[in-house]
Amino acid sequence: MFVKIIVSLVYLAAVFYLGYRGWKETSSHADYMLAGRRMSAFVMAMSYGATFISTSAIIGFGGVAAMFGFSLLWLVFLNIFVGVVIAMLVFGKRTRRMGLALNSHTFPELLGRRYQSRSIQALAGGIIFLFIPLYAAAVLIGICRMIEVSMGLNFHLALAGFTLLLAGYVISGGLKGVMYTEAFQGALMVAMMLILAMVVSVKLGGLGQAVGALADMAPLMPEKLRAIGMQGWVQGPRFGSPAWLIIYTTIVYGVGIGVLAQPQLVVRFMTVPGDRELNRAAVYGSLFILLIPGVAYCVGTLSNAIFYREFGKIALDMAGGNVDKIIPLFIEKVMPPWFSVLFLLGLLAAAMSTLASQYHVGGTSLGRDVFEQLRRWKGQAPVAAARIGVAATVFITLIWAWILPGSIIARATAFFFGLCLASFLPAYLLGLFWKGATRIGALASMLGGFWISMFWLLFIHQKAPAVGLCQALFGVPTLVAGAARGSWVWLLQFVDPNVVALPASFALAVVVGLATRRPDNAHLDLCWKNFGS
Repeated sequence: MFVKIIVSLVYLAAVFYLGYRGWKETSSHADYMLAGRRMSAFVMAMSYGATFISTSAIIGFGGVAAMFGFSLLWLVFLNIFVGVVIAMLVFGKRTRRMGLALNSHTFPELLGRRYQSRSIQALAGGIIFLFIPLYAAAVLIGICRMIEVSMGLNFHLALAGFTLLLAGYVISGGLKGVMYTEAFQGALMVAMMLILAMVVSVKLGGLGQAVGALADMAPLMPEKLRAIGMQGWVQGPRFGSPAWLIIYTTIVYGVGIGVLAQPQLVVRFMTVPGDRELNRAAVYGSLFILLIPGVAYCVGTLSNAIFYREFGKIALDMAGGNVDKIIPLFIEKVMPPWFSVLFLLGLLAAAMSTLASQYHVGGTSLGRDVFEQLRRWKGQAPVAAARIGVAATVFITLIWAWILPGSIIARATAFFFGLCLASFLPAYLLGLFWKGATRIGALASMLGGFWISMFWLLFIHQKAPAVGLCQALFGVPTLVAGAARGSWVWLLQFVDPNVVALPASFALAVVVGLATRRPDNAHLDLCWKNFGS
């Protein structure tokens, strides 16, 4: 315990030094919100990766992999191909150029200035500020669960203490301080996962032997999971079963594609000086994503074999049914004692990097994109307004983390990714690539995508009973609750909202865009010229 405390204090000292350096170099709102647009490819890639991959992936989805097995490796593929390669090389280059031409400092401001609409900017900022604390709470819960298991501290005390530590350098240092610390934290995460992969491989006597042993354990799959279609950790789910729909529509599709519309990631494209940095960042970022979630999901899956061999229980039984505790228990009970110190540091890095970005984007969304769009706030102390917004985001996140139930990390992450996907992606994508995209079309798409996604979640999806709105209004848990088990209507409750909401959002953007007057895009002439069109 003493060693963990000392090492953690040394780590925190390094983080606060980098935050202080960011504060010293922050002299304008461009510095505070976009790190001065001068970040190197390596710092940008590490910051992007550390923001993207957090305790949600390592603790939350690592635990989910212990339930659903190697099927989650499809998410790693999409994380790399969509979340890094397409995001940086296709979306990133146009975003950087448009952001520079329009002098945009946040993702909502980019949308607002592209469509010449303060309403769009305020709507996007409001959605982000209201819902990003839920995603941030999932990350906060992940690291505090590790602190609880590793250091024996009270979970709620860990929540309060960790929040206070993190709030200091985010509120003061802005995005420059955030990105400096994230680059350092990303390097720690890489070291942690390399060691974890090597130690687990040695313990299992080789990957091939471990996969074979896990395949033979298929009869041990819990009956609850078998009932929804799981056949084994290696075998995967039956095609079209509820488990198949949960894995491939919510986890793989919702999170894998949803990364394209994540405001805390989009803003990173505007922090580099040129396209060359984005090309290099795509290489660094791909390697980072391959290593971090790739190792986490494999270890989560293989933990079943190791737990069963050493303790006679599969991972879910070891954790008492709470998937958020599987990875922390694996580290404490299976890995060498010295590694738990390193892993704790790696998770501190993962959590602090992502939370810093979430707090920052939530705060700037409220301060710059909502408050500043109100006429009486226009032009008044933009950095001060953003800092007030960051403080509000921190406080709301802490409240969510206090009240959310167990096994929530992956679900809360998937919810936020999906909500951003349906609300923002059509307006963002078409705004970058289609001159005919209109303000009315973008508004229709954002509002339609948001409300369709929320309707599906509150009245159709299997998680609707947890909210209780459908029960209160209609007297049934969900609107498909009375359908015959196994029918296509019954299966709708396992389909992610964005399977419906995203196509509808795109349709609204295109149809309404074609039906409304073609906009005067004179303010975009420089953008299109730079795009080569």
